[in-house]
Amino acid sequence: MAPSPASSYPTRLIIASRESRLAMWQAEFVQASLKSCYPDCDVQILGMTTRGDQILDKTLSKVGGKGLFVKELETALEEGRADLAVHSLKDVPMVMPPGFDLACVMAREDARDAFVSPNYANLAELPQGAVVGTSSLRRESMLRAQYPHLEIQPLRGNLDTRLGKLDHGDYQAIILAAAGLKRLGLEGRIKALLPIDPFTPAAGQGALGIETLSASGIQGWLAPLNDMPTLLAVTAERMVSRQLGGSCEVPLAAYAFWDAGLLKMRAYVASVDGKTICMAKATAAVSTPTEAEALGLSVAQDLLTQGAASLLPKLK
Repeated sequence: MAPSPASSYPTRLIIASRESRLAMWQAEFVQASLKSCYPDCDVQILGMTTRGDQILDKTLSKVGGKGLFVKELETALEEGRADLAVHSLKDVPMVMPPGFDLACVMAREDARDAFVSPNYANLAELPQGAVVGTSSLRRESMLRAQYPHLEIQPLRGNLDTRLGKLDHGDYQAIILAAAGLKRLGLEGRIKALLPIDPFTPAAGQGALGIETLSASGIQGWLAPLNDMPTLLAVTAERMVSRQLGGSCEVPLAAYAFWDAGLLKMRAYVASVDGKTICMAKATAAVSTPTEAEALGLSVAQDLLTQGAASLLPKLK
């Protein structure tokens, strides 16, 4: 990361973050990255509890979606209590509210889903009726499609809470994002990484996004933290989700990855029971966000041509 010219160094920056252990790790990672660029800058973290952290007895799709993890942090930006907010990018709504920018996307961690279990090595080992926990309709739909003999139950709470429920015996296995486990040094809990075919990740999974007010003027200070290969990949993914009304109410996956200099993409929309799945793939030479959006748009159009709209409540 190359620092900006000394004449433009910020003197103080405040990062808004959720207070879960993973969210604070992410905020501290951004804090350290900013300090490496601007050694004399006072970079502080404002920890906050969001509604998404407070409501644990209902699935996200029933209480307002992943935007519940974002709103309080945006309020802190609006009120001048923070300069930037750090999010897991998969939690960031596909359309930013007026006056807010997704100013930076940092290098991606492993985007795959992880199988976590105290007694079983992988999904195929689970016996008839074994209870698997997941917070995601996307994961639920594919689990039901691939392993109809399993019982899928909702799983809410931060990463430590979910692992605690597993260890308490509430579930025989749970599915989590590999990125969070790896960032917290819990890679040893991963028994297996689920292949992207068929377990395609959610748009933005594994990436960190930094949100600012559009008029804040600090976007340039965040430029050294931006990772262009990740930005182009998630731009394509988020375009698919945006075109298909992606939210926690829709079992939708979109993942783009680099191979031999080309951006390859796969995406699907499914029914929650996993009985109907529309799948699309595409490859393109991509070097700009506009080209990345075009790739995502083509994949979304392919899914709609296959009849994906019938699976999307917001597009019916």
